[in-house]
Amino acid sequence: MRSARRSHAPANVELSGDKLWHLPPTASRTELLEHGADTRFRQLVSDLLTIAVRMQQVRDHLGQRMGISGAQYSILIATARLKGRSGVAVSALARQLHVSSAFITTETRKLAEAGLLRKRPNETDRRGVLLTLTRAGQILIERHSEEIRAINDVFFGGLNRRLFAAMSQASAELVRSSERAVRRLQTIGQSREDFREAAE
Repeated sequence: MRSARRSHAPANVELSGDKLWHLPPTASRTELLEHGADTRFRQLVSDLLTIAVRMQQVRDHLGQRMGISGAQYSILIATARLKGRSGVAVSALARQLHVSSAFITTETRKLAEAGLLRKRPNETDRRGVLLTLTRAGQILIERHSEEIRAINDVFFGGLNRRLFAAMSQASAELVRSSERAVRRLQTIGQSREDFREAAE
């Protein structure tokens, strides 16, 4: 009995009758394509997702080592960097970490209860508070600073000065453009919800 012949079409190609089906381009801007193909763009997206997952793993690990969550670790480090002489406002911290002020308020309350952050009234805005590290918070960071440096040196070890500068600029641009993309998703979602309500 003769065995059936198997097709060996590429991963992005599927047999459809007598024709080969190709994955449609997932981007249309010429800056994102090479010779009209999105192969490199798709690899970039895959790489960015991998980096994001691994950065989350590192953040969670460092937070666990310090007895706090990964998100709280980021808040503690950002507060230490942005506090200046008087402290950092909740809104400024939220902008820096690209999260909501409500999230910062919730997590900083936990850090304050743990004795790692100090809250005091904002003299220029009585409705808000300013955040600074307590001495316990400073000691906690100092105690783990060598491990933090070692992990970051390895994680970003593939970057020279030129690549580091280019990646910093590209990342900042992606933060801005991705925010616009998310707002568009929210608009589309709201439009669909309005359509469903109108149809009922």
